[in-house]
Amino acid sequence: MKLGVFTVALGDRGAEEAFRWLSERGVQAVEIGCGGYPGRAHCNPEELLSDPAKLDAFVALLTKYNLQISALSCHSNHVHPQKEVRDTAEKDFTLALRLAQKLGVDTVITFSGCPGDHDGAKLPNWVTCAWPFDFGEVLKYQWEEVLIPFWKKTVAEAARYGVTKIALEPHPGFCVYNADTLLRLREAVGPAIGANFDPSHLFWQGCDPVQAIMALKGAIFHFHAKDTNINTYKTAVNGVLDTGSLLGLENRSWLFRTVGYGHNAVVWGDIFTALRLAGYDGAISIEHEDAFMSIEEGLEKGIRFLKETLFFESPATAWWA
Repeated sequence: MKLGVFTVALGDRGAEEAFRWLSERGVQAVEIGCGGYPGRAHCNPEELLSDPAKLDAFVALLTKYNLQISALSCHSNHVHPQKEVRDTAEKDFTLALRLAQKLGVDTVITFSGCPGDHDGAKLPNWVTCAWPFDFGEVLKYQWEEVLIPFWKKTVAEAARYGVTKIALEPHPGFCVYNADTLLRLREAVGPAIGANFDPSHLFWQGCDPVQAIMALKGAIFHFHAKDTNINTYKTAVNGVLDTGSLLGLENRSWLFRTVGYGHNAVVWGDIFTALRLAGYDGAISIEHEDAFMSIEEGLEKGIRFLKETLFFESPATAWWA
């Protein structure tokens, strides 16, 4: 496995400064935001695609600091009911695919998206329960009429640019939010659909990431290292469906944390063991979203933690067996 970082956390500085800072701390791979929610602080696809000299300079920076790109990230709601939102997402994603081809990157990360509940809707409608039965009709419309047709078309487009892995990040609020929904879309669309596996989104749903990893064996294309702290007192009263501000630190049922500050090294060691059993040997990309720490401190603590818990070498020959 390789120690990676999602560089959007360092978006307040230029690409060279960010790459140097990460390289000095032993980071081996970078996940680059290039549109959508992550923005494009370190990588503007339109500029790089229109100017070969700028593209060459970007690649040279990565080489200079011994960094490889683990994936390009362009998270958006591609099936938003408002056409202008969909059009922006499509433009950004196509640019990301084109840039991936130029950079020789085969993995692009995004969200599955969430449509509205009918053709005339204005906002997404995320269904979380099976009753009343209206919700079943909403899901049927979302999956059969919108989601599956969209991703079949998009997978075909991605293939034209050499992108063979569309890593959808399971996240509540979108149609793909757990292992079952990821596998449902993969079965309907094909093996180009896989997961950008982020344990933090599963911890707060009450899932066991180890079991989810094994369920997704062969379908994990990328991995985010981010933790979640569950407030057992708040969840005992109100559960984990928390719509309060992510900055309401004292009142939330759960909060995103730096790796090691929600679950200890034993838990994360089990997760990395499960990844190895599931055949994943790619980047472990730190995503910093911890409101208790500065960006630098959160990343440094995460990097040190992963250096102690990740598997960097191939397994030994089992001489004892």
